[in-house]
Amino acid sequence: MIVSILSFILVIGVLVFIHELGHFMAAKSVGVRVEKFYLGFNFFGLGIKKMYKGTEYGIGLFPLGGYVKVAGIIDESMDTEYMGAPDEFRSKNTLQKIWIMSAGVIMNLLLAILILAHLTYQNGINEPDPRAVVGRVYSEYPAELLGLEEGDEILSINEIAVSNWKEMTDEIHSRPEEEIKVSWDHNGIIKYGSVLTKKTQQFIDDNVVELGMIGIIPILNHRETDFMESLSIGFSQTIRFLDLTYRSLMALVKGNVSIKELAGPIMIAKIAGETASEGLNALLGLMAFISVNLAFINILPIPGLDGGHVLIALIEGIIRRDIPLKVKMGIQQAGLLILLMLFITIMVNDIQRLIQ
Repeated sequence: MIVSILSFILVIGVLVFIHELGHFMAAKSVGVRVEKFYLGFNFFGLGIKKMYKGTEYGIGLFPLGGYVKVAGIIDESMDTEYMGAPDEFRSKNTLQKIWIMSAGVIMNLLLAILILAHLTYQNGINEPDPRAVVGRVYSEYPAELLGLEEGDEILSINEIAVSNWKEMTDEIHSRPEEEIKVSWDHNGIIKYGSVLTKKTQQFIDDNVVELGMIGIIPILNHRETDFMESLSIGFSQTIRFLDLTYRSLMALVKGNVSIKELAGPIMIAKIAGETASEGLNALLGLMAFISVNLAFINILPIPGLDGGHVLIALIEGIIRRDIPLKVKMGIQQAGLLILLMLFITIMVNDIQRLIQ
């Protein structure tokens, strides 16, 4: 439990700090005054705070989240004070406003790229051998019951000859929880057997598809990478994480995935604790994945999120005037209500999972 809590605080603390630092630096870069910079939420005045050069810096006792208060913007604080000073948010042009509000997302994406690039540079990459040769057999999976061993070459599935790993896995994936016939070469001896595949789920074109599996992976050929290739791989992995997050959201919107599948801080803490036991590299990998998710969610055009502020800035830029104050307040309140309802739903899901 203690490991889970500490791992959660570390992961979320770093991600939130980087996100809010992005807003802070972007605001400063275009001459906007930052009134507050908080890591965690400071409920009921509980926490640590200190004024420095016109900005109140603080650490709240509630570790979930963070906050940067930019002068002259209607945000979570619902502060409507606006003096029309040149160092206030509303005095800036559209591009400067978008830069300030999107900088947190940009920082989270950059962090993910750098973490994944670091892990690649440090550990190298494992490239799968294209042959239908077993590199590893997982215990308590159908392949172990079948008698497959490392180094065995699979020759056919259901009497359909396979010449490479893709052909072999395509045949197995198409038969979830079905009995399949397998023939393989074991040290020059041809063997035969039948086994019932296990079922797993995977996102394909915004749909959750059931696939068959027997619990094997190919031979992995390890090689080192240089700095530029590691950076390129870090970028491409971040794009894949973004794509996975997008497809997950689309599956949720289309009803292909239940809202009960959403996880929140309790499950993140549990996963972080389990990941931390696997070592620092595993925890960094989890941090990169959550950083991408945080970036994607924040850029959604929902009031209360960075994407909502970007959308308002775009609309005001197009119509060339400010949206009325009362309208902005209503939009912000509606967005915060939606986010509160979503947070409650996620927390209920987490608690139900723990009970089960």
